[in-house]
Amino acid sequence: MKSVLSIQSHVVFGCAGNSAAVFPMRRLGMDVWPINTVQFSNHTQYAQGWQGMAMPAGHISALVEGLGNIEVLGGCDAVLSGYLGSAEQGDEILTVVKAVKAANPAAIYFCDPVMGHPEKGCIVAPGVTRFLTEQALPVADMMAPNLLELETLCDTQLADLDQTRAAAHQLLARGVKLVLVKHLGRAAQDSSRFEMLLATPQGDYLIARPLYDFARQPVGVGDLISALMLANLLAGHDAVSAFERTNASVDAVLQETWRQQAYELQLIAAQDAFALPEVLARAIKLP
Repeated sequence: MKSVLSIQSHVVFGCAGNSAAVFPMRRLGMDVWPINTVQFSNHTQYAQGWQGMAMPAGHISALVEGLGNIEVLGGCDAVLSGYLGSAEQGDEILTVVKAVKAANPAAIYFCDPVMGHPEKGCIVAPGVTRFLTEQALPVADMMAPNLLELETLCDTQLADLDQTRAAAHQLLARGVKLVLVKHLGRAAQDSSRFEMLLATPQGDYLIARPLYDFARQPVGVGDLISALMLANLLAGHDAVSAFERTNASVDAVLQETWRQQAYELQLIAAQDAFALPEVLARAIKLP
C-alpha cells in the first residue's frame, strides 16, 4: 500500500481540497495522511460566504515532527500540496518535503499550485503565488497547474495549444518530471470540450471529456484531478494510463453531479469510478 501525505485545505461541508482528494485516493487503495492548511465551513465561492481559519504558523511542522517521532516518514511515498492558507505554510511544506525525502529518497513531491481566481471567489493569501513560482517550482517533481497558473509560473500569456505546450516544457526544463495542465480553457483545440494536457520528457498528450451545463460550476474539480493523477501513478499505472484513468473518473463524477443537479461534487455516488474507471477517451500523442 502506498502512502500520501496530503497538505491542503479542508471544508466541513462539500468537496474542496482534502475534502475532494482524500476519499478518492483512499478508494484507489492509498493510505492518505491528511494535514489541513485551513478549515472552512464550506468553500469560498458560496455567495453567503464562509467561516473558519487558516491553521497557525508551525501547525504543519508540529504534525510532521510528530510523524517523525513515531518513525513513519520513511513509509511516505508522496507529498501532495494544494491550497495554502499563508505563504509561511509554503516554507513549512518544503521542510516537510525535505524530511520525507531524507527518510524515503524515492518519495515524490506533487505540487498543485493553487493561486486563486478572484473573479470566481477563490482567493489566496499574500505571498502564496510568489512562493509557488520561486520556491515550490524548483523542488516539485510533478505539477498540475491550470492555464492561468501556468501563465503565472512562466510569466507569459497563453493563447493556444502550442504556446501552452512550450510553457509546460519550460517547467520540465527546470526539473519538473511531469506537468498536467488541468484545464486548457481558451487554449483548447475544441472549446466545446474540457481538455487537459500532459507534458512529459517523452512526449505530450491531449485528452478531453464533455462539458456539462451546470447552473453553477462545481468547485474542487482541480483538487480531484491532482489527487487521482497522483494516486493512479502510485498504483503503478504509467503516466499516459494514469492520465486516461483520471480523465474517466473525473468525467464520471461530473456526469453524476450534473445528473443530480448538484453544486457539490458527488464523490460518494460516483465512487466506483475511482477504482474501476470506464476509460472511453484515449490520450492523443501530439506531434
